[in-house]
Amino acid sequence: MHIGYARSSTVDQEAGLQAQIKSLKTAGCEKVFAEQVSSIAEREQLAAALEYAREGDTLVVTKLDRLARSVSHLVAIGERLEAKGVALNVLEQAIDTSNCTGRLMFNMLGAIAQFERELMLERQREGIAKAKAEGKYKGRAPTARAKTPEIRRLHNDGIGATEIAKRLRISRASVYRALNTSA
Repeated sequence: MHIGYARSSTVDQEAGLQAQIKSLKTAGCEKVFAEQVSSIAEREQLAAALEYAREGDTLVVTKLDRLARSVSHLVAIGERLEAKGVALNVLEQAIDTSNCTGRLMFNMLGAIAQFERELMLERQREGIAKAKAEGKYKGRAPTARAKTPEIRRLHNDGIGATEIAKRLRISRASVYRALNTSA
């Protein structure tokens, strides 16, 4: 079974979403999961498509950037599909992991992207080391620690850690960390 997945980032891109759906149906997709959501947001339809796919199925997308938010995300999706025995077909990039050439292209794409990411991180580390040596790098300003008095006040008022985290826009772990430090 061919399963399609279409995504656009905003409601303003309705025409683009409809074009993807049309392309997927033309490519033989019997079921299409579609959503209008940013790539960094929770993508319920992608999760549903991945869950729905069974051994022997093919997940079809029009372009890779509609599927994954990053290379690591793409690799994770690829591994999940491979573990289930599901192929991936990317229409515009002509990638089809049901054959050896498609798997090669998919893996080469992942390897090149990983190489680029590692180079970027290396340059970033060098830049930070240089900035530290020049006394210009101070690191990220602490956010949760500065809110410790407010965290304690809310906690003393009987408000739970989850609600404190929501109100102060910090993680629950930061709330617990602040509460466990001595006053």
